[in-house]
Amino acid sequence: MAMLEVNGIEVYYGMIQALKGISFQVEQGEVIALIGANGAGKTTTLHTITGLLTPKKGTVTFEGKDITHVPAHKIVSMGIAHVPEGRRVFADLSVYQNLRMGAYTRKDKTEIETTLAAVYKRFPRLEERKNQRAGTLSGGEQQMLAMGRALMSKPKLIVMDEPSMGLSPIFVNEIFDIIQEISRAGTTVLLVEQNAKKALNIADRAYVLETGTISLSGSAKDLLDDDSVKKAYLGE
Repeated sequence: MAMLEVNGIEVYYGMIQALKGISFQVEQGEVIALIGANGAGKTTTLHTITGLLTPKKGTVTFEGKDITHVPAHKIVSMGIAHVPEGRRVFADLSVYQNLRMGAYTRKDKTEIETTLAAVYKRFPRLEERKNQRAGTLSGGEQQMLAMGRALMSKPKLIVMDEPSMGLSPIFVNEIFDIIQEISRAGTTVLLVEQNAKKALNIADRAYVLETGTISLSGSAKDLLDDDSVKKAYLGE
């Protein structure tokens, strides 16, 4: 049984069908990339998995439980964390307060402190700036904060939406290194990313979305070598 199973989900915005019955699986321990052009339905897919949208048809199953109609906050406590597109940090709160917000579903104070220490170890810059307002951080630092906040819930699966968007090349490399570290430390990763080459270089498998359907899937290595993928997404 896969950790996450998306089965035939259809999602509409009013009369417009954004997802046309897509199905895919994520196995425990994998890094899965969803790639595709703007408007292909990648963010809609993530929002459906994390409970921000409810599909008209189809199901989302996590660890064998149907979570299709479970509210977003309950999905977090079941073990799925979401790093949203555009980072969405709480600009007026400090870095530390932002991180504590990530642990709002957890009760054990000692365990929360242990996770906080682990997040600071992974993101030393966040510890250096823990008392700074989050809104004063650079884009790359805010992305680290959004990732750190998601890790505070101790997720089994972390879902990331365009983590490299708008970042300088140096930060992009750093963010992808961190995603690999998160994966190696045992968290499963589902990644939506405009930078297809980077995503395919760290993913195990990938799915290509085109206007609400999955047009291609396979090992990330095979997709890197696929001529149609090279042309459409890798600028080759």
